Amino acid sequence: MQSRETLRPDVVRRLENIQLRARYVVEGFLTGLHRSPYHGFSAEFAQHRQYHPGDSLRSIDWKGYARSDKLVVKEYQEETNLRATLLLDSSGSMAFSSPAANGVTKFQYACDLSAALTFLMLHQRDAVGLVRCDTELREVIPARSIQSHLTIIQTALEHAQTGGETDLGPQLHRVAEMIHRRGLVILLSDLFDEPEALWKGLAHFRHNGHEVLVFHILDPWELNFSFPKDGRFIDMETGEEILTRPRHIAGAVNSAVQTFFGKLRTEAMNRGIELVQLTTDMPYDIALMRYLSRRARMF
Repeated sequence: MQSRETLRPDVVRRLENIQLRARYVVEGFLTGLHRSPYHGFSAEFAQHRQYHPGDSLRSIDWKGYARSDKLVVKEYQEETNLRATLLLDSSGSMAFSSPAANGVTKFQYACDLSAALTFLMLHQRDAVGLVRCDTELREVIPARSIQSHLTIIQTALEHAQTGGETDLGPQLHRVAEMIHRRGLVILLSDLFDEPEALWKGLAHFRHNGHEVLVFHILDPWELNFSFPKDGRFIDMETGEEILTRPRHIAGAVNSAVQTFFGKLRTEAMNRGIELVQLTTDMPYDIALMRYLSRRARMF
């Protein structure tokens, strides 16, 4: 996709505020989408469908017809709109960044991705809400589809901070009880939590009829334990310290990490949850395309 290099997180972070970053990411993504083999997504997700005999001529997108020589109909019915809730993990571990990520933390990546998703959803007339949590619910913004909602969510993301330990399980249950209409739930987290409690919380959304998409956000060094020097490792949530020589434990750590990630993928598949692993050096178009693919399967 032509826009991929310009959608790298370290490039996007050069823009001064989250509103500019979100617009830059989405407009760059849609431009690349328009010029790519996946151009069909652009029309489909702007609330269009193919024209069928009997449809009102007034509903035809004539500008779209002039561009593509295809008859498509604009749809504005409520049942074609999506209701989505973004669940943002703001626990202490999300503040980690390694040199491989060019200074972009997992939380910064998650916030910018959340802002871009919000921009894209509202552009499609979908309703979107935001919940930020760690050991408790820190911020709850109900889903709405009006354009002014963009500023509310992006302002919340601009001022959001990390802190505290991870305890997502109970918070997921609380949020599941708050959402009364079926829709899409998107969790953005490094998933460094008690697995059983985490999956029970996510299963609560599935039990209530929601689709669930998990963006598993990691730093590149968390996928490959390759710290170059001996040193002190500090838990970003508890403050616990460990002195170690990385070259002596790298093999065991990498093996344990891959086993853990494999279990996550299996658990997600068994529960009908889509799990997408992202690292903080990956362009944002990867996540946006997966969101669009999930949205397409819901209608």
